[in-house]
Amino acid sequence: MRLILTCLAALLLLIQYPLWFGKGGWLRVAELDQQVNAAVQKTEDLKARNTKLASEVQDLKTGTGAIEERARYELGMVKEDEVFIQVLSAGTPTPELAVKPPPATGLLPPVRSTR
Repeated sequence: MRLILTCLAALLLLIQYPLWFGKGGWLRVAELDQQVNAAVQKTEDLKARNTKLASEVQDLKTGTGAIEERARYELGMVKEDEVFIQVLSAGTPTPELAVKPPPATGLLPPVRSTR
């Protein structure tokens, strides 16, 4: 009787092994589930980024507001008859502004005072 119980227990363990550690076992399924969740999160992040970029491209194609904003903040340009004032905190080195030709959008490069 003891031999039969030992054989049945061994068979039970042999049957359980593929369920837990085999190619389609629970541990592998949990690992693949984590990989799928990571891929879904990355895909959602990339979709959000693509949507943001698409709206920015659309704005640049149709509106002049985005072009003007980029000219102001990235290139430091101002409109005609505007005064550009830059306040620097003490200890900040003075930036050197490059002289650029005026663009066709009506914005002019900032004028730097020598005082």
